[in-house]
Amino acid sequence: QELPETVLLKFFRPDNTPVPARPTPEQLSNLIKTSLHYPESFNHSFHQKSLCLVPVTLLLSNCSQAVVDVMIDLRHKPTSSEALEIHGSFTWLGQTQYKLQLKGQEVYSLQLKACFVHTGVYNLGTPRVFAKLVDQVTLFETSQQNSMPALIIINNI
Repeated sequence: QELPETVLLKFFRPDNTPVPARPTPEQLSNLIKTSLHYPESFNHSFHQKSLCLVPVTLLLSNCSQAVVDVMIDLRHKPTSSEALEIHGSFTWLGQTQYKLQLKGQEVYSLQLKACFVHTGVYNLGTPRVFAKLVDQVTLFETSQQNSMPALIIINNI
């Protein structure tokens, strides 16, 4: 009995495959992934020292292969009175704006300090992060998607 002839499959890719000229707004808003690292709760004696300082690490991950300009703004405050009632207000100490450049797939760790004057539950998820591709000629960076609220409990001891 004769075996059927084997035929090789050939896959062709047209040479003129269109390359997207510019990333979509959704792609641009997902260039940088951010995460905050901090203790879930923090004990402080407000009787001994009125200011409670908590170290917080902001981790920035470049999700693209491209070099990205990043701007971090810590001055943003929740505007709704409801957010203030639930979480209270706190202050970031030190520098309030950072500009840096991340290489493709680079992860950068930014050390911050949050300052509290009362006990309570606070949302540390206030830093706003903007990014743009280095070779992109735009006046404005694209706001990066914010993660979930980052709640911390400040206790008096």
